[in-house]
Amino acid sequence: MSSDQKFFDIYSIVVGGLALFALFILVLAMRMGDITQGEFNKAAPEYQAAVRERIAPVGQVYLPGEEAQAAAPVVEAAAEPEPVAAALTGPQVYNQACLACHGAGIGGAPILGDADAWAARIAQGIDTLNEHAIYGYQGELGYMPAKGGRADLSDEEVADAVAYMVAESQ
Repeated sequence: MSSDQKFFDIYSIVVGGLALFALFILVLAMRMGDITQGEFNKAAPEYQAAVRERIAPVGQVYLPGEEAQAAAPVVEAAAEPEPVAAALTGPQVYNQACLACHGAGIGGAPILGDADAWAARIAQGIDTLNEHAIYGYQGELGYMPAKGGRADLSDEEVADAVAYMVAESQ
C-alpha cells in the first residue's frame, strides 16, 4: 500500500466522520425545534392569543357610507399633585440650619444675641449679610458656608433667617 493510498484512506475516514457528525447535529437541531416550537406549542391558546395581539391592526379603515363604532370614552383620574412645601420662617430656618454654628460660635460664627459680635457685621448692611449667607463667605474671623450648608433652602428663607438673627442680636 502506497503512502498516497494511506493518506487518501485516512482523509476519507475523517471527512466521512465529519459528515456524519454534521448530519447528527442537523437531526438534533430539527428535533429540538420540533419540541420547542412544534405544532404542540403553536396549538396552545396562550400562544395563539399572543400572536393575535402582536399582529392586531393599529387602526381600522372605513369606506364612505360605513359608520365607525366609537369607543366608549375613558375618563382617567387626575394624578394627585404633590403637596407644595411651605416656606420656612426665619426662626424655623435658624433652628434647623443656623443653630449648629451660631448657637455655639463654631468656625467664628457670631452667637445669636451677642450684640458685640454682630455689631461689625450689621454695620456692613443687610444686603451684604444676605449675600454672605446665601453664597458663602470666608473672612478673617471665620467661614460661612453657602446657605449654611443647606442647599435645599431658598434665598428668601435664608434672608428671613438673617433678618431674624439680626433682630435678635441688636
